[in-house]
Amino acid sequence: MNGARGVYAIYDRASLGADRLEAVQAVLAAGAVWLQYRDKRTSAPDRGLLTELAALARAHDAKLIVNDDWRLAVDIGADGVHLGQADGSVRQARGALGPHAIIGISCQDRIERARAGIAAGASYVSFGRFFLSTTKPDAPSAEPGVLTAARALGVPVVAIGGIHAGNAPALIEAGADLVAVSAGLFAAADPGAAAAELAHLFAPRPPER
Repeated sequence: MNGARGVYAIYDRASLGADRLEAVQAVLAAGAVWLQYRDKRTSAPDRGLLTELAALARAHDAKLIVNDDWRLAVDIGADGVHLGQADGSVRQARGALGPHAIIGISCQDRIERARAGIAAGASYVSFGRFFLSTTKPDAPSAEPGVLTAARALGVPVVAIGGIHAGNAPALIEAGADLVAVSAGLFAAADPGAAAAELAHLFAPRPPER
């Protein structure tokens, strides 16, 4: 888990006009390592859609993470859950999901929340938003320096909020292990190409001569 690195695709179903499974397939084939199911529709959760997302994630050796609801994550056998500010106890989620599940928490720009979450059982910490976000336009902003500070916490560090290939390098340089991207992938003209461009940013650099 500590070696997790790359593109964290946020599949926000409420922001899409259709299920867009072909876009999910393209994003995963291009190298996204984690896929989050986020669904704020009144009809959620969509069990049929979740079954298809889980199959796509397995086929590409990616991890499926459920947003907000650790009970749903347990029920469908997801790889983990992401908990926001008011989505329940990290400790309770860890007890229910087991020691190997991925459990992430939203920290905005607060290192102290990250430390408390890790102590309770979180396995990654997420900071942001770093840029204007169409998915969460009212989320408080964060500065890249928080990513640098979080490197000392010993778990993967995720950056989120308005990220695309043009602005991601600065966040990776600051300390992000993963970049969480929603509209930058699923609203792109070519989701696969957008994912590949982001994944390339994490490719090992050739040694200098």
